[in-house]
This record gives sequence, C-alpha cells and structure tokens, in this order.
Amino acid sequence: MTIGGRVSLVGAGPGDPELITVRGLDRVRSADVLVYDRLVSQELVDAAPMHAERVYVGKSAGCAALNQRAIEELLIDRARSGHQVVRLKGGDPFVFGRGGEEVAALVAAGIAVEVVPGVTSAVGVTASAGIPVTHRRVSSSVTIVTGHEDPDKNRFDIDWDWLAASRGTVVILMGLRQLPTICARLIAGGRSPETPAAGIANGTLPGERVVTAPLSELADAVSAAELEAPALVVVGEVVALRERLTPAQDVEPLPALLSWLAPA
Repeated sequence: MTIGGRVSLVGAGPGDPELITVRGLDRVRSADVLVYDRLVSQELVDAAPMHAERVYVGKSAGCAALNQRAIEELLIDRARSGHQVVRLKGGDPFVFGRGGEEVAALVAAGIAVEVVPGVTSAVGVTASAGIPVTHRRVSSSVTIVTGHEDPDKNRFDIDWDWLAASRGTVVILMGLRQLPTICARLIAGGRSPETPAAGIANGTLPGERVVTAPLSELADAVSAAELEAPALVVVGEVVALRERLTPAQDVEPLPALLSWLAPA
C-alpha cells in the first residue's frame, strides 16, 4: 500500500541544464518539494515553482549538508505529507548516485516512487569532450568504475588487474584524488604506459577543461593543469579520437535557455 504523495528520483544530467530529459524537467516544474544535490545547476533549481520548498542536501569530500539516512527520512516525511517530491541528482540516479538506497527506503516505507533516468557524466561528459566511449574500430566495450569506493565496505570490488588486461575503455568517476595510484595499478596490471588517457573537469559546462596525456603521464599532467572536481578520467584508445572529433568552435547555448527552464 502506498501512502501520501509521490517521490520522483530525477537525473539532472552531466552538468549543462539543457541536458536534463523532458520528463525530468516536467517533474521539476511540478514539484512541491525539491531536494537537490551539489552538482545540480542553479537554473534547474530555479525551474521549480515559486511555492516549492527547496532543500539542499549536497555532499562533498568530508562535508555533507545531511547524511544519507537523514535525506531518506526527509523524502519519506514530505511524501507522507502529501507532497510531490522531486529528488534531483546529478547525472543518473543509479550510476554512483546512491539512488538505489533511496528507492529501497521509499519502497519499504510504502511511498510511491518513480525513477526518471538522466544522462550520466560517464557518457555525457566524454561525448562533450569529443571522446566516444565506444567506437567499432577502436573499442567494443566500456567499463564505468568509481575511484572512491565506500570505505565502510569490508572488501573492494574493483579488479584493477582485470581492467588493465581488458581492451575496452575505462571511465573513472570520482577518481581525481587517487589518480596516481589508479594509473600505476593499471600499468602494473598490463595496460601500456602509452595508452591515451584524459582528465575532464566541469564537463558540458562553459568552464570545461580537458587534459590528455599517455597513461603514465596523466597524473602529472592533471596536477600541473590544476584540474579540480567534478572531474572524470578516461583511459583507452578512444581518447586519441578527440583530435578528429572535437568541433572546431564551441556551440553557443540556446538564447532561450533561461525562459525554457523558467517555471511554467
């Protein structure tokens, strides 16, 4: 039996507010309560109705506005009060976004919940930078991993030796802090030190920055360029395609962006 209102778990996309889905924007515009993360653009927050309650629950390294359990309790409480709640998360809710935990808590509490997928940064940011994660002549697979596993787990799931031995593309989210170790483990596992690699910061946004280098030099290149989070890392031969696939000039955003995002 479901109780009260509804929670929509919405993926905001990789950064650029225009990359949210049509359904996702519709849910934001219909929200009574908007619960949003650190990487959600202000334009999307402003797209909620004027009357909507806005609750910031962003997390960053060593700092969280609310812990995970408190976020889940907040969603349950507002939904039980009969509100249409939108939980707006960067990227896709089910790609290292803890969306599975939140949906499980809502279902257990008898709350109606839907998931509105979003464009994950693993493919959206790489595409924006001119790097396809697959290419039939270069890479037939892509593996998305986190560079920051849950420290409370009693084991680590990422098999870096397997990733090193594979021929596919590897996309590493939240891996900037561990980049020297990650690069060293991939090389030790058999990846060529000359494998093309890239670090991408602020992907899809006006301040996007891309640093490319051979795998053995990537950590130093990223450090020298002073790239900062949010950032991801791509390792694989597809990175070498960037020179041919990057547009000659940037595409200007739609002039009507702000009016498009404005509350209906």
